[in-house]
Formats: sequence, structure tokens, C-alpha cells
Amino acid sequence: MLEGFYIAASGMLTQQRTINVLANNMANVKTPGYKARRVITETFEQELSTRMEKGNTQVIGPGEATRIVRDVATDFGENLLEETGRPFDLALVGPGYFNIQGEQNQYLTRNGNFDVDEEGFLILEGTGRVLGEKGEIEVGGSYFTVSTEGIVTDSEGNELDRLLITDPQAAEGQQGGAADLPLVSMDNGMYTVAEGVENTPSSGYSVYQNTLERPNMDLNREYTLVMEAQRAFQSCANALKIIDQINQKTATQIASIG
Repeated sequence: MLEGFYIAASGMLTQQRTINVLANNMANVKTPGYKARRVITETFEQELSTRMEKGNTQVIGPGEATRIVRDVATDFGENLLEETGRPFDLALVGPGYFNIQGEQNQYLTRNGNFDVDEEGFLILEGTGRVLGEKGEIEVGGSYFTVSTEGIVTDSEGNELDRLLITDPQAAEGQQGGAADLPLVSMDNGMYTVAEGVENTPSSGYSVYQNTLERPNMDLNREYTLVMEAQRAFQSCANALKIIDQINQKTATQIASIG
């Protein structure tokens, strides 16, 4: 009967992780360029159960089939575009990411909801300055244009820089895949390059000014998935209660026989 505890408990842990991931998706429903994340599970036909108590680990023995979370992957599918009429907003179509210089790390993102700081540099609010091939991009104000090739020019047509668009996935052969092994996922649709992976310059992309890339998810579908996960979690919790009641009744009957 103890195997039932582990099966139901593994189901609860899996569904709790799923709910957390879906909740994060829903929290980023208005984050431009956000890519939805999905929990990938797998079933082990037999698990070796252990008990951890007061710093000690003791092997209990083989258990029954359990479902666990194997990975949390990112859906890199294309997003729809939304015209904003705001010159600081940039949308990226095709492979690649904008590069942002933060205080501690260099981040990659599809979020092109940029602005200008007091010194005239193009920034992603709360993260850092937007990078070009020459370094941090200084536009001065709102009078600048960005071509589809990512070339930034001032009001007089002078070229200031070219947006640094990179794609680590291309170097790893992961472009368009579900797993994000070359990238380390951060909060709010930010990524960092995984250790040992080259931040390869991208090609085949287009940049659109006065436009933002919308998140690639449907809020209604996320709600539906959350409800499914919650019901599955409740079912596992009810199963635990039933197993506990059966164990209590069994122990009581055995004691009464003695």
C-alpha cells in the first residue's frame, strides 16, 4: 500500500510544477516577445525509493511507476506582431534575439519594448542598455529610424550602429526546436547564453520599428491547462487521503484481531 503513496505524491509534485509554469506564462501575457514554457513529463516503470530524515538517507526499495518532470522547455514558435506607432518599439521577425547589457550579465530577449535613458541610450526598462555591433546604442531622442536590417540612423540619415542580433540556437542546431539547451531561461522572457555556447550572430531576420512582437500564447488555453492541472492535483490529493484511510482501517482491524 505504501507504493500508492509514492505514486499519488509524484502526481501532486508534477502537477504543482505544471501549475507554477502555467502561472508564469499567464503573468507574462503582456510581455512583448515572451515565449510560452511547457512542462515535459515522463514515466518511470520503477523507481528506487529512499527516505531522507535528519540528514540521513535510507533506501526503502523499488516502487511502482511514477510520473516526474523531465524538463521545462520553451516554445520558440513565431509570434504575431502589433503595430504601436511608438518609435522605440522594435519587433524581430525570424531567428535571433536582441542583446541587452545588464549590470551583471548580457541578456538575450525578443522583447523590443525599448525606451531612452537620460543619457540618450536605447534601453530595455529595468534590464539594461540595448547593444549594437559597436557597443551600447546612443540615439539621443526619438528622432531615429531602424531599417529592416537593424541599421540605426539619426534624423539626418547618418548611420549610428547596427543592432546586435544573435542566435546561440543556430550554433547548437537547436533553431526552431522545443528545447532551449543553448539558452538559460530567466524571468520575464530573458535569457542568458549557456556556458560553453557561442553567441552566434544571426541572419535571415527582419526588424520592424513602431511594432512589437506579441507573446506566443492564448490566455484562454492557459486558463484551461491550469484548470486541468488543478483537477489532476486534487485527484492525487484525494487518492492520498483514501490510501491513508485504508491504512488506518487496516491497522485498526489487525489490532482488534490480536
